[in-house]
Amino acid sequence: MTTQPTQMTVGNSSFSKVFADTSTDSVWSGNVLLDTISAQSMGILIPNSTLSWVQPEYNAGGMAWRIQNAQSLQVSRWGFGCFGGQSTKQYIPPYMVNPNDILTTFPVAAEQGGGNVACLAWVTTTKGTELFTATPASGATGLMVTAVNAQSLGDAFFNSQILSIMVQTEDGTRLNSVEVIDNLGGVQMTVQGNARGAMGIGGSNAYNNLSCDGLSIPVGKGFTLRVKGTIV
Repeated sequence: MTTQPTQMTVGNSSFSKVFADTSTDSVWSGNVLLDTISAQSMGILIPNSTLSWVQPEYNAGGMAWRIQNAQSLQVSRWGFGCFGGQSTKQYIPPYMVNPNDILTTFPVAAEQGGGNVACLAWVTTTKGTELFTATPASGATGLMVTAVNAQSLGDAFFNSQILSIMVQTEDGTRLNSVEVIDNLGGVQMTVQGNARGAMGIGGSNAYNNLSCDGLSIPVGKGFTLRVKGTIV
């Protein structure tokens, strides 16, 4: 499996810390970022500190990140990274660091060389938040499944409501659309995205191709999330 350097600077108005790792692509497991000075995890280094912003970076392709309690596995904050050197602050709802918290990343390698587009999506529902992934051919529609256990939308979130969807496609690609499909093949929702380059132009282009909030979409058994991206 391929690896790449990942880094996150976190802080508030009075301090900041830098955490880094050589992370394995397309997995969460083992990708725990440690302080670049003390080699400690976030919860051990800055327990009870309040964070208000993050700056997550990867080397190539794309990346999701999360703050997770290593004991309960609860995910408290999440988002996407930016191509290294082009990162700006992502402001997050203020969060007090738990002593058991860790920073983890889910990077994806660039797939354009093979004619494919690596896609990531954070889906938040009334049952929680999960990262979904897909790597369809450029211009084709692909099925997104959870990064942890490869479940479809309906299997993971049956009998819940979608509250928000945030999508990132790899550097140098465009998100044509993301769709919620019911068990009969009907389109419950379709939303178009934008292009994201390796050189960030603004926060929207640098971090994600689509951020859709304020949703209320019921999820039934057999529902799927599908994505289409193209190389630009």
